[in-house]
Amino acid sequence: MHNAEVARIFRELADLLEIEGADRFRVRAYRTAARTVEECEEDVGELLRRGPEALTDLRGIGDDLAGKIAEIVRTGRLKALAQAERRVPRGVAELLRLPGVGPVRARHIQRTLGVRSLADLRKAAARGRLAKVPGIGPKGEATLRAALAGPAPAEERTRLATAIGYAEALREHLLAVKGVERVEVAGSYRRRQETVGDLDLLVTCRDGAPVVRAFVSHPAVKRVEAEGPTRAAVRLASGLHVDLRVLPPESFGAGLYYFTGSKAHNIALRRRAVARGLKLNEYGVFRGTRRVAGRTEEEVLAALGLPWIPPELREDRGEIAAAEGGTLPRLVRVEDLRGDLQCHTTDSDGRDTLRAMAEAAEALGHEYLAVTDHSPAVRVAQGMDAAGFARQRGRIDRLNAKLRRLTLLAGVEVDVLPDGTLDLDDRSLARSDIVLAAVHSRFDLPPRQQTARLLAAIRHPAVRVLAHPTARLIGRRAPMRYDLEAVARAAAEAGVWLEIDAQPERLDLNDVMAHVARAAG
Repeated sequence: MHNAEVARIFRELADLLEIEGADRFRVRAYRTAARTVEECEEDVGELLRRGPEALTDLRGIGDDLAGKIAEIVRTGRLKALAQAERRVPRGVAELLRLPGVGPVRARHIQRTLGVRSLADLRKAAARGRLAKVPGIGPKGEATLRAALAGPAPAEERTRLATAIGYAEALREHLLAVKGVERVEVAGSYRRRQETVGDLDLLVTCRDGAPVVRAFVSHPAVKRVEAEGPTRAAVRLASGLHVDLRVLPPESFGAGLYYFTGSKAHNIALRRRAVARGLKLNEYGVFRGTRRVAGRTEEEVLAALGLPWIPPELREDRGEIAAAEGGTLPRLVRVEDLRGDLQCHTTDSDGRDTLRAMAEAAEALGHEYLAVTDHSPAVRVAQGMDAAGFARQRGRIDRLNAKLRRLTLLAGVEVDVLPDGTLDLDDRSLARSDIVLAAVHSRFDLPPRQQTARLLAAIRHPAVRVLAHPTARLIGRRAPMRYDLEAVARAAAEAGVWLEIDAQPERLDLNDVMAHVARAAG
């Protein structure tokens, strides 16, 4: 039972408890535990084998939560979640899949309108009763009406960072099966898309290896949807769909390439094959009926006159022509990173102290680390005022005197208010080594007004970075709408950088927008 599954169970329980109106500290405890488990570098099952104290050493995990983790690891389920699911009507929990509906709003909807399903909510909306729900407001009512008038909420895609946990756990599980030689995860996961709809596992093994049986019996599997000698499909308890295909070694490279995609890239590659008198499919590269390549991806590409194309670039955005011309870009690797220009400490909403962050950055071999805690407008992040930043600056200066390889930069992530002004006085901003401007409210301003807001922030003389430029949260909050090209041009003129925020929920700017920004200079 992998960390991602334990975290999912805790999050679902927290949602249901919040819908019920349970004690907020109890709800927060489960959410904190979910985040801690998901971020834990070691598998919680391994920690449990070392003893309960290995779990209680984790942040926010006491004896009670350690016991629940042990229950999940040993049984694959949690009694407390099953009890909550019996108390909260299934239809009410499904409301969480609607845009703008979190646990608190779902509770208000249930208690105010007495709904127990999406169908009930549609009837209430048709009768004009949504306005009675506390805190929903005209805009929230309009958003909810639009969502209810459309198709049923689609199954959620899974963030890449979460999918990694499931994919690697399944991969390790299958590699341990006697007779299995190779296991790869293909699809959008291998192309490192920000979300994945499903996982595709490809396997080569010796004849008779019980790989399909091992796959469908994995403890995270909730439902087996198909099972045959060389293929199976399952639905995990998290909702993630997973396909397994057993391929012969001579076709494994071609199959891996085909199932990695993207569809557009594959079509372009097949056209190239046809132009050379070849046929390309998931079984190999063929000249007539003779297979000329297929064992490895490199072999497949070489047969088409191409060098290796990394999976992350296979989107039919010019990568085939670049490969042919020898101009493919080299992807950024972890070892290329020299520092980090945005991090938070316990002075605002960070998890670790200033000293701990500095020590961790030094251990990673970073040359610099910018400490950019929040300004006061971000109340949920416990942002600091001018005096707080001045005190932090003193501590940073004292730490810099002791550090050997790392330079700490005293920065700030200052809030951009709706009128484009900044949430900290100019004197404090001028004393900062680096100022990041960021939007944390009024994401719904009209595009023209949002553009003006960002342009005003960029043109402030102290600002050097526009942080998470679209303010999106993947699967939870849509990107802000504004003229990105105009903002990028203004940033280039002002010497302001647009951030690529690697936080898994953000990934902002995304890859396409990063190209737009770069094109603007």
